[in-house]
Amino acid sequence: MWQVRPEEAGLRLDQFLARREPQRSRAFWQKRIEAGDVRVNGQVAPKKALLNRGDQVEAVIPPPEPDWIRPEPIPLNIVYEDPHLIVVDKPAGMVVHPGAGQKEGSLVAALLAHCGALSSVGGRIRPGIVHRLDKETSGLLVAAKNDRAHLSLARQLRARQVLRIYRAIAYGFVEPEKGIIALPIGRHPTQRVRMAVRPDGRPAITHFQVLEYLPGPPRCTFLQLRLETGRTHQIRVHLSHQGFPLVDDPVYAPGRPALGLGRQALHAAELGFEHPVTGEWLQFRSPLPEAMEALLERLRGGQG
Repeated sequence: MWQVRPEEAGLRLDQFLARREPQRSRAFWQKRIEAGDVRVNGQVAPKKALLNRGDQVEAVIPPPEPDWIRPEPIPLNIVYEDPHLIVVDKPAGMVVHPGAGQKEGSLVAALLAHCGALSSVGGRIRPGIVHRLDKETSGLLVAAKNDRAHLSLARQLRARQVLRIYRAIAYGFVEPEKGIIALPIGRHPTQRVRMAVRPDGRPAITHFQVLEYLPGPPRCTFLQLRLETGRTHQIRVHLSHQGFPLVDDPVYAPGRPALGLGRQALHAAELGFEHPVTGEWLQFRSPLPEAMEALLERLRGGQG
């Protein structure tokens, strides 16, 4: 923790941190501020906040990520592959890339073992990774084998041209049956593992449609959702904010009855994009995992 000195009054928060910790760049501190890891007088503050004499500034710096990834021969469910890209069906429980909490068993390690090399755009820790799925979310993900493919796919994502459709089971009867949730999402002000709807968050848009109401108990809804944007935990945050958290979500469904799935009931069911080299439209589908299908049947039949 640092206390703002008289001569530091009036500095922007990111400037102050870069001066106090010159071994770290201002860009580093801007990322930490945007992630909600820096507080002024106990409150999360924007990077442009101007400091006053005596302000208390504290920062949480996560452990460093590994600077390289060891390929691991982990079996992959490959849906499509060519010299430029690969589409896989990721199982629940697998992290996309290693981090401070898990250094082995990642999808990236498996892809490196299978492909030999991936694009360098994502850096040494996220080679080939164009978009991500949460560890406990299953389903389709595309990775780029070269920089040309990566840049094209990333451009399509920014332009909201990539089709990403999910299937989910949520607590309660979702109403209306069809709609759009357009609420900004940012880091939760006090809980780092959570995201939250925040007025100062990044724009986030989720389209939803009810597929089936499930009598349970408990009453639940089988949903189809389409991402227009791709914020961290977007579907989980949007549905929870509306009062319909995902079944068995350990972060966003506190106090709800556990239904035995053991992870959030969310599956990336469809993925579509323009091939970065040929220009052909590619679209892939993944069936629901058996555990989610079994849960659906149970909730349809009224067996708790």
